[in-house]
Amino acid sequence: MEQFTGVDFYGIDDLLSDEEKLVRNSVRHFVDAEVIPIIEKHYSDGTFPMHLIPRMAELGLFGITIPEEYSGAGLSYTAYGLAMQELERGDSGIRSFASVQNSLVMYPIYTFGTGEQKKKWLPKLATGEKIGCFGLTEPDYGSNPGGMVTKAEKTDGGYILNGAKMWITNGTIADIAVVWAKLEGKIRGFLVEKGSKGFSAPEMKGKHSLRASVTSELIFEDVFVPEENLLVNSNGLKSPLMCLTQARYGIAWGVVGTMIACYETAVNYSLSRIQFTKPIAGYQLTQDKLVNMLTEITKSQLLNYRLGRLQDEKKAKFTHVSMAKRNNCEKALEVAGIAREILGANGISGEYPIMRHLENLHAVKTYEGTHEMHTLILGEMITGLPAFD
Repeated sequence: MEQFTGVDFYGIDDLLSDEEKLVRNSVRHFVDAEVIPIIEKHYSDGTFPMHLIPRMAELGLFGITIPEEYSGAGLSYTAYGLAMQELERGDSGIRSFASVQNSLVMYPIYTFGTGEQKKKWLPKLATGEKIGCFGLTEPDYGSNPGGMVTKAEKTDGGYILNGAKMWITNGTIADIAVVWAKLEGKIRGFLVEKGSKGFSAPEMKGKHSLRASVTSELIFEDVFVPEENLLVNSNGLKSPLMCLTQARYGIAWGVVGTMIACYETAVNYSLSRIQFTKPIAGYQLTQDKLVNMLTEITKSQLLNYRLGRLQDEKKAKFTHVSMAKRNNCEKALEVAGIAREILGANGISGEYPIMRHLENLHAVKTYEGTHEMHTLILGEMITGLPAFD
Protein backbone atom coordinates (compact mmCIF):
# COMPACT_ATOMS: atom_id res chain seq x y z
CA MET A 1 0.00 0.00 0.00
CA GLU A 2 1.32 3.42 -0.98
CA GLN A 3 2.26 5.59 2.01
CA PHE A 4 -0.22 8.42 2.57
CA THR A 5 1.64 11.73 2.91
CA GLY A 6 -1.22 14.06 3.80
CA VAL A 7 -2.62 17.27 2.34
CA ASP A 8 -0.81 20.43 3.44
CA PHE A 9 -1.01 23.17 0.82
CA TYR A 10 0.03 25.99 3.19
CA GLY A 11 2.92 24.15 4.85
CA ILE A 12 1.40 23.89 8.31
CA ASP A 13 3.80 21.02 8.99
CA ASP A 14 6.54 23.63 9.33
CA LEU A 15 4.72 25.04 12.37
CA LEU A 16 4.38 21.75 14.22
CA SER A 17 6.81 20.43 16.80
CA ASP A 18 8.66 17.18 16.16
CA GLU A 19 6.56 15.56 18.88
CA GLU A 20 3.31 16.67 17.25
CA LYS A 21 4.42 15.35 13.87
CA LEU A 22 5.44 12.05 15.45
CA VAL A 23 1.98 11.67 17.02
CA ARG A 24 0.29 12.52 13.74
CA ASN A 25 2.44 10.15 11.72
CA SER A 26 2.02 7.28 14.19
CA VAL A 27 -1.77 7.59 14.08
CA ARG A 28 -1.66 8.01 10.30
CA HIS A 29 0.22 4.73 9.92
CA PHE A 30 -2.19 2.97 12.31
CA VAL A 31 -5.19 4.18 10.31
CA ASP A 32 -3.65 3.12 6.99
CA ALA A 33 -2.58 -0.30 8.24
CA GLU A 34 -5.34 -1.29 10.67
CA VAL A 35 -8.46 0.85 10.20
CA ILE A 36 -8.98 1.44 6.50
CA PRO A 37 -8.63 -2.26 5.51
CA ILE A 38 -11.44 -3.37 7.85
CA ILE A 39 -13.73 -0.39 8.40
CA GLU A 40 -16.02 -0.78 5.40
CA LYS A 41 -17.04 -4.27 6.56
CA HIS A 42 -17.78 -3.01 10.07
CA TYR A 43 -19.75 -0.09 8.68
CA SER A 44 -21.78 -2.40 6.48
CA ASP A 45 -22.43 -4.79 9.38
CA GLY A 46 -23.14 -2.00 11.86
CA THR A 47 -20.43 -3.12 14.29
CA PHE A 48 -17.59 -1.40 16.12
CA PRO A 49 -14.12 -2.99 15.73
CA MET A 50 -13.49 -3.75 19.40
CA HIS A 51 -10.09 -5.29 18.62
CA LEU A 52 -8.76 -1.80 17.85
CA ILE A 53 -9.23 -0.55 21.43
CA PRO A 54 -6.02 -2.11 22.84
CA ARG A 55 -4.07 -0.82 19.85
CA MET A 56 -5.39 2.71 20.32
CA ALA A 57 -4.49 2.52 24.00
CA GLU A 58 -1.02 1.26 23.10
CA LEU A 59 -0.58 4.30 20.87
CA GLY A 60 -1.52 6.56 23.77
CA LEU A 61 -4.74 7.77 22.16
CA PHE A 62 -6.71 7.82 25.43
CA GLY A 63 -5.89 10.66 27.77
CA ILE A 64 -3.69 12.48 25.28
CA THR A 65 -3.78 15.76 27.23
CA ILE A 66 -4.12 14.15 30.69
CA PRO A 67 -0.95 14.42 32.86
CA GLU A 68 1.37 11.43 32.93
CA GLU A 69 0.82 10.93 36.67
CA TYR A 70 -2.62 9.55 35.73
CA SER A 71 -1.23 7.46 32.83
CA GLY A 72 -2.08 10.11 30.26
CA ALA A 73 0.32 11.25 27.56
CA GLY A 74 0.53 14.88 28.75
CA LEU A 75 0.72 16.16 25.17
CA SER A 76 -0.48 19.38 23.56
CA TYR A 77 -4.01 20.01 22.37
CA THR A 78 -2.57 20.43 18.89
CA ALA A 79 -1.21 16.87 19.08
CA TYR A 80 -4.64 15.72 20.27
CA GLY A 81 -6.29 17.47 17.33
CA LEU A 82 -3.90 15.93 14.82
CA ALA A 83 -4.60 12.48 16.26
CA MET A 84 -8.36 13.03 15.91
CA GLN A 85 -7.87 14.22 12.34
CA GLU A 86 -6.09 11.01 11.38
CA LEU A 87 -8.57 8.76 13.20
CA GLU A 88 -11.51 10.34 11.40
CA ARG A 89 -9.73 9.96 8.09
CA GLY A 90 -10.34 6.32 8.82
CA ASP A 91 -13.90 6.69 10.07
CA SER A 92 -15.96 9.04 12.24
CA GLY A 93 -16.92 6.12 14.48
CA ILE A 94 -13.29 5.45 15.39
CA ARG A 95 -12.66 9.09 16.18
CA SER A 96 -15.91 9.29 18.15
CA PHE A 97 -14.81 6.42 20.38
CA ALA A 98 -11.52 8.15 21.16
CA SER A 99 -13.18 11.56 21.55
CA VAL A 100 -15.61 10.24 24.14
CA GLN A 101 -12.88 8.46 26.09
CA ASN A 102 -10.71 11.60 26.07
CA SER A 103 -13.02 14.59 26.18
CA LEU A 104 -16.23 13.33 27.72
CA VAL A 105 -15.02 10.75 30.26
CA MET A 106 -11.41 11.33 31.27
CA TYR A 107 -11.67 15.12 31.05
CA PRO A 108 -14.65 15.45 33.46
CA ILE A 109 -13.13 12.96 35.92
CA TYR A 110 -9.84 14.88 35.81
CA THR A 111 -11.54 18.29 36.01
CA PHE A 112 -14.39 17.65 38.45
CA GLY A 113 -13.36 14.47 40.26
CA THR A 114 -11.68 13.81 43.57
CA GLY A 115 -8.11 12.60 43.88
CA GLU A 116 -9.43 9.12 44.63
CA GLN A 117 -11.66 9.12 41.54
CA LYS A 118 -8.77 10.21 39.34
CA LYS A 119 -6.47 7.50 40.70
CA LYS A 120 -9.14 4.83 40.39
CA TRP A 121 -10.44 5.54 36.90
CA LEU A 122 -8.00 7.53 34.77
CA PRO A 123 -5.22 4.91 34.49
CA LYS A 124 -7.74 2.19 33.59
CA LEU A 125 -9.39 4.43 31.01
CA ALA A 126 -5.99 5.36 29.57
CA THR A 127 -5.05 1.71 29.00
CA GLY A 128 -8.45 0.81 27.56
CA GLU A 129 -9.05 -1.61 30.41
CA LYS A 130 -12.18 0.42 31.11
CA ILE A 131 -14.45 2.14 28.58
CA GLY A 132 -16.54 5.19 29.38
CA CYS A 133 -19.54 7.07 28.03
CA PHE A 134 -21.14 10.48 28.63
CA GLY A 135 -24.83 10.82 29.44
CA LEU A 136 -26.25 14.30 28.89
CA THR A 137 -28.71 14.26 25.96
CA GLU A 138 -32.23 13.10 26.77
CA PRO A 139 -35.10 12.00 24.50
CA ASP A 140 -36.79 15.40 24.84
CA TYR A 141 -33.74 17.59 25.51
CA GLY A 142 -30.96 17.84 22.96
CA SER A 143 -30.09 21.46 22.15
CA ASN A 144 -31.55 22.47 25.52
CA PRO A 145 -29.68 20.22 27.99
CA GLY A 146 -30.62 22.46 30.89
CA GLY A 147 -34.19 21.20 30.59
CA MET A 148 -33.17 17.65 31.55
CA VAL A 149 -35.56 15.65 33.69
CA THR A 150 -33.11 13.00 34.95
CA LYS A 151 -32.97 13.48 38.71
CA ALA A 152 -30.87 12.38 41.65
CA GLU A 153 -32.19 12.30 45.20
CA LYS A 154 -30.03 12.11 48.32
CA THR A 155 -30.30 8.91 50.33
CA ASP A 156 -28.22 7.19 53.00
CA GLY A 157 -24.71 6.66 51.65
CA GLY A 158 -25.39 8.11 48.20
CA TYR A 159 -28.04 9.02 45.66
CA ILE A 160 -31.00 7.46 43.83
CA LEU A 161 -30.97 8.18 40.11
CA ASN A 162 -34.02 8.13 37.80
CA GLY A 163 -34.31 9.12 34.14
CA ALA A 164 -33.05 8.31 30.66
CA LYS A 165 -30.40 9.45 28.19
CA MET A 166 -30.33 8.98 24.42
CA TRP A 167 -27.83 8.97 21.52
CA ILE A 168 -24.98 7.95 23.82
CA THR A 169 -21.78 6.87 22.07
CA ASN A 170 -20.20 3.75 23.63
CA GLY A 171 -23.07 3.36 26.11
CA THR A 172 -23.68 -0.37 25.69
CA ILE A 173 -19.99 -1.30 25.94
CA ALA A 174 -19.08 1.21 28.67
CA ASP A 175 -17.87 0.20 32.13
CA ILE A 176 -18.50 3.67 33.55
CA ALA A 177 -21.00 6.37 32.56
CA VAL A 178 -20.50 10.05 33.36
CA VAL A 179 -24.15 10.98 33.91
CA TRP A 180 -25.58 14.45 34.41
CA ALA A 181 -28.68 14.81 36.57
CA LYS A 182 -30.44 17.42 38.65
CA LEU A 183 -29.78 17.20 42.37
CA GLU A 184 -31.99 19.61 44.31
CA GLY A 185 -32.50 21.53 41.06
CA LYS A 186 -28.78 21.87 40.22
CA ILE A 187 -27.04 19.83 37.51
CA ARG A 188 -24.30 17.58 38.93
CA GLY A 189 -22.14 14.81 37.52
CA PHE A 190 -22.27 11.18 38.70
CA LEU A 191 -20.19 8.12 37.88
CA VAL A 192 -22.57 5.23 37.25
CA GLU A 193 -20.88 1.86 37.03
CA LYS A 194 -21.89 -0.96 34.72
CA GLY A 195 -23.90 -3.61 36.55
CA SER A 196 -25.56 -1.20 38.96
CA LYS A 197 -29.05 -2.44 39.78
CA GLY A 198 -31.68 -0.63 37.70
CA PHE A 199 -29.14 0.63 35.13
CA SER A 200 -29.40 -0.62 31.54
CA ALA A 201 -27.85 0.54 28.26
CA PRO A 202 -29.62 -0.97 25.23
CA GLU A 203 -27.98 -0.35 21.87
CA MET A 204 -29.84 1.77 19.32
CA LYS A 205 -30.13 0.08 15.93
CA GLY A 206 -31.32 1.15 12.48
CA LYS A 207 -28.82 3.99 11.96
CA HIS A 208 -27.85 5.16 8.49
CA SER A 209 -24.91 7.13 9.88
CA LEU A 210 -22.06 6.29 12.29
CA ARG A 211 -22.77 2.63 11.71
CA ALA A 212 -19.30 1.57 12.89
CA SER A 213 -20.03 3.11 16.28
CA VAL A 214 -22.02 1.92 19.30
CA THR A 215 -24.93 4.27 20.05
CA SER A 216 -27.13 3.58 23.06
CA GLU A 217 -29.84 4.62 25.43
CA LEU A 218 -29.10 4.85 29.14
CA ILE A 219 -31.99 3.97 31.45
CA PHE A 220 -31.96 4.62 35.21
CA GLU A 221 -34.65 3.07 37.39
CA ASP A 222 -33.96 3.77 41.06
CA VAL A 223 -30.22 3.32 40.51
CA PHE A 224 -28.16 3.68 43.67
CA VAL A 225 -25.00 5.74 43.15
CA PRO A 226 -22.62 5.72 46.15
CA GLU A 227 -21.51 9.01 47.66
CA GLU A 228 -17.94 8.54 46.41
CA ASN A 229 -19.22 8.51 42.79
CA LEU A 230 -20.42 12.12 42.82
CA LEU A 231 -18.17 14.43 40.80
CA VAL A 232 -17.88 16.82 43.72
CA ASN A 233 -16.50 19.76 41.74
CA SER A 234 -19.26 19.70 39.11
CA ASN A 235 -21.53 22.68 39.57
CA GLY A 236 -24.42 23.48 37.25
CA LEU A 237 -24.90 23.35 33.48
CA LYS A 238 -21.51 24.97 32.93
CA SER A 239 -19.77 21.72 33.89
CA PRO A 240 -21.15 19.46 31.12
CA LEU A 241 -20.86 22.34 28.65
CA MET A 242 -17.14 22.54 29.44
CA CYS A 243 -16.91 18.88 28.47
CA LEU A 244 -18.80 19.53 25.23
CA THR A 245 -16.35 22.29 24.35
CA GLN A 246 -13.56 19.71 24.61
CA ALA A 247 -15.48 17.29 22.40
CA ARG A 248 -16.31 19.95 19.82
CA TYR A 249 -12.62 20.79 19.61
CA GLY A 250 -11.86 17.19 18.62
CA ILE A 251 -14.66 17.21 16.05
CA ALA A 252 -13.34 20.39 14.41
CA TRP A 253 -10.05 18.59 13.79
CA GLY A 254 -11.58 15.22 13.03
CA VAL A 255 -13.76 16.28 10.12
CA VAL A 256 -10.70 17.63 8.31
CA GLY A 257 -9.64 13.99 8.14
CA THR A 258 -12.80 13.14 6.23
CA MET A 259 -12.23 16.09 3.92
CA ILE A 260 -8.71 14.89 3.17
CA ALA A 261 -9.87 11.32 2.57
CA CYS A 262 -12.57 12.47 0.16
CA TYR A 263 -10.26 14.92 -1.62
CA GLU A 264 -7.47 12.37 -2.10
CA THR A 265 -9.96 9.82 -3.41
CA ALA A 266 -11.44 12.34 -5.84
CA VAL A 267 -8.05 13.48 -7.15
CA ASN A 268 -6.81 9.94 -7.74
CA TYR A 269 -10.08 8.86 -9.33
CA SER A 270 -10.24 11.89 -11.63
CA LEU A 271 -6.72 11.22 -12.87
CA SER A 272 -7.50 7.60 -13.74
CA ARG A 273 -11.07 7.92 -15.05
CA ILE A 274 -11.01 8.39 -18.83
CA GLN A 275 -13.96 10.00 -20.60
CA PHE A 276 -13.96 11.53 -24.10
CA THR A 277 -10.31 10.48 -24.65
CA LYS A 278 -8.72 12.02 -21.52
CA PRO A 279 -8.88 11.85 -17.73
CA ILE A 280 -11.79 13.78 -16.26
CA ALA A 281 -9.16 15.66 -14.20
CA GLY A 282 -8.30 17.46 -17.45
CA TYR A 283 -11.69 19.13 -17.71
CA GLN A 284 -12.30 22.61 -16.33
CA LEU A 285 -15.41 21.68 -14.34
CA THR A 286 -13.57 18.91 -12.50
CA GLN A 287 -10.60 21.14 -11.78
CA ASP A 288 -12.92 23.80 -10.38
CA LYS A 289 -14.32 21.23 -7.96
CA LEU A 290 -10.88 20.04 -6.88
CA VAL A 291 -9.69 23.61 -6.30
CA ASN A 292 -12.73 24.34 -4.13
CA MET A 293 -12.10 21.18 -2.11
CA LEU A 294 -8.44 22.00 -1.48
CA THR A 295 -9.31 25.58 -0.54
CA GLU A 296 -11.86 24.52 2.08
CA ILE A 297 -9.45 21.94 3.51
CA THR A 298 -6.72 24.56 3.81
CA LYS A 299 -9.03 27.11 5.46
CA SER A 300 -10.19 24.52 7.96
CA GLN A 301 -6.62 23.44 8.71
CA LEU A 302 -5.63 27.04 9.42
CA LEU A 303 -8.61 27.49 11.75
CA ASN A 304 -7.63 24.33 13.59
CA TYR A 305 -3.96 25.18 13.87
CA ARG A 306 -4.67 28.57 15.43
CA LEU A 307 -7.37 27.09 17.67
CA GLY A 308 -4.94 24.42 18.83
CA ARG A 309 -2.33 26.98 19.76
CA LEU A 310 -4.93 29.08 21.60
CA GLN A 311 -5.99 25.96 23.49
CA ASP A 312 -2.40 25.11 24.36
CA GLU A 313 -1.90 28.66 25.67
CA LYS A 314 -5.18 28.46 27.65
CA LYS A 315 -6.52 31.39 25.64
CA ALA A 316 -9.23 29.57 23.68
CA LYS A 317 -12.85 30.50 24.33
CA PHE A 318 -15.86 28.29 23.72
CA THR A 319 -16.84 30.67 20.92
CA HIS A 320 -13.54 29.95 19.16
CA VAL A 321 -14.38 26.24 19.30
CA SER A 322 -17.94 26.87 18.08
CA MET A 323 -16.67 28.71 15.00
CA ALA A 324 -14.29 25.88 14.07
CA LYS A 325 -16.84 23.13 14.71
CA ARG A 326 -19.55 24.99 12.78
CA ASN A 327 -17.38 25.87 9.79
CA ASN A 328 -15.47 22.63 9.46
CA CYS A 329 -18.48 20.33 9.69
CA GLU A 330 -20.36 22.37 7.10
CA LYS A 331 -17.40 22.45 4.73
CA ALA A 332 -16.64 18.76 5.26
CA LEU A 333 -20.15 17.92 4.07
CA GLU A 334 -19.62 20.13 1.03
CA VAL A 335 -16.28 18.50 0.22
CA ALA A 336 -17.71 14.99 0.59
CA GLY A 337 -20.63 15.96 -1.65
CA ILE A 338 -18.30 17.29 -4.33
CA ALA A 339 -16.22 14.10 -4.17
CA ARG A 340 -19.42 12.09 -4.62
CA GLU A 341 -20.13 14.09 -7.80
CA ILE A 342 -16.64 13.56 -9.22
CA LEU A 343 -16.86 9.80 -8.72
CA GLY A 344 -20.26 9.62 -10.40
CA ALA A 345 -21.98 6.27 -9.87
CA ASN A 346 -18.86 4.91 -8.20
CA GLY A 347 -19.36 7.51 -5.47
CA ILE A 348 -21.96 5.29 -3.82
CA SER A 349 -19.83 2.15 -3.98
CA GLY A 350 -18.28 0.65 -0.89
CA GLU A 351 -15.09 0.30 -2.91
CA TYR A 352 -14.54 3.97 -2.12
CA PRO A 353 -14.97 5.76 1.26
CA ILE A 354 -16.98 8.72 -0.04
CA MET A 355 -20.55 7.72 0.81
CA ARG A 356 -19.53 6.32 4.21
CA HIS A 357 -17.88 9.63 5.13
CA LEU A 358 -20.80 11.61 3.71
CA GLU A 359 -23.33 9.67 5.77
CA ASN A 360 -21.20 9.93 8.91
CA LEU A 361 -20.83 13.67 8.51
CA HIS A 362 -24.57 14.20 8.67
CA ALA A 363 -24.45 12.93 12.26
CA VAL A 364 -21.20 14.67 13.14
CA LYS A 365 -22.60 18.02 11.99
CA THR A 366 -25.56 17.54 14.35
CA TYR A 367 -24.03 16.16 17.54
CA GLU A 368 -22.14 18.20 20.15
CA GLY A 369 -24.23 21.21 19.11
CA THR A 370 -26.07 21.60 15.83
CA HIS A 371 -24.97 24.04 13.15
CA GLU A 372 -27.82 26.33 14.18
CA MET A 373 -26.88 26.32 17.87
CA HIS A 374 -23.28 27.25 17.08
CA THR A 375 -24.61 30.02 14.83
CA LEU A 376 -26.62 31.41 17.74
CA ILE A 377 -23.69 31.06 20.15
CA LEU A 378 -21.57 33.16 17.81
CA GLY A 379 -24.46 35.52 17.12
CA GLU A 380 -24.80 36.28 20.82
CA MET A 381 -21.03 36.82 21.07
CA ILE A 382 -21.18 39.36 18.23
CA THR A 383 -24.30 41.26 19.31
CA GLY A 384 -24.59 40.62 23.03
CA LEU A 385 -28.18 39.58 22.40
CA PRO A 386 -29.16 35.93 23.03
CA ALA A 387 -31.55 34.56 20.41
CA PHE A 388 -32.59 31.72 22.71
CA ASP A 389 -33.36 31.49 26.43
